[in-house]
Amino acid sequence: MPDAQHLVLFIAAGLLLNLTPGPDVLYIVSHALRAGVRAGVVAGLGITAGCFVHIFAAAAGVSALLAASATAFTVLKWIGAAYLVWVGLKLLFARTPQAQPDLEALARSQAPADLWTVFRGGFLTNVLNPKVAIFFLAFVPQFIAPGTGHEALAFLALGTLFNVNAIAVNAGWAVAAAWMARRAAVQRAMHWLDRAAGLLFVGFGLRLAMAENPTR
Repeated sequence: MPDAQHLVLFIAAGLLLNLTPGPDVLYIVSHALRAGVRAGVVAGLGITAGCFVHIFAAAAGVSALLAASATAFTVLKWIGAAYLVWVGLKLLFARTPQAQPDLEALARSQAPADLWTVFRGGFLTNVLNPKVAIFFLAFVPQFIAPGTGHEALAFLALGTLFNVNAIAVNAGWAVAAAWMARRAAVQRAMHWLDRAAGLLFVGFGLRLAMAENPTR
C-alpha cells in the first residue's frame, strides 16, 4: 500500500477522474434528468458494479491478457461500441413527455423507471468497455510500492477505494441532474437534451470502435 502522501494523491486523482464527463457520467445524468435522483443513483451503482468486475479481473491478470491480446481487445471493443451506439439510438428516438408547469403532474405523466433495467444498463456500459480494464491496469499499479508483498491484494484494496469514492461523485451527478430537470427551462429542453445525449452516446460508441489497443 502507498504511504499517506501517495494515498491522498491517489484519492484526489481518482476523484478528478470520476468528475470527468464520459459515457458513465452521461448515463447517470440522462437517467436522472428523465426519472429523478433514484434512477441516477441506481445508474451509478450499476457502473460501480461494472468497475468491480474490471478491478477483480485486473487483479487476477485477466486485464493483462486483454491488454496483450489484440483479438480479445477487438472483440470486447466491438461489443461495447455496439452497445453504446444502441443506447444512443434509443435516446435519439425516445418519446419525451411535454413540459408541464406543475411538477407533480409532470411526475405522474412519466412511467416509473425500471430500476433493474437502469442498473443493468450502467453495468453493461462499464463492463463492455475494454478501455476501463486497461485504465485500471495502467493507473492503480503506479501507487503500489515496488517489492510490496501480496500485490494482488494491494491492487484490490486500491481499486476498491477508487470505486467506493466514485459512488459519492456519481450520486452528486445524479442529484445535480435531477435538480436541473425540475427547472422549467430544462423541462422544455428535455426533447433536445435526449437527442444531444443520444448523439454523444453514438459518438462514444464510434470512438470506441475506432480505438486501438493502448498497449500496442
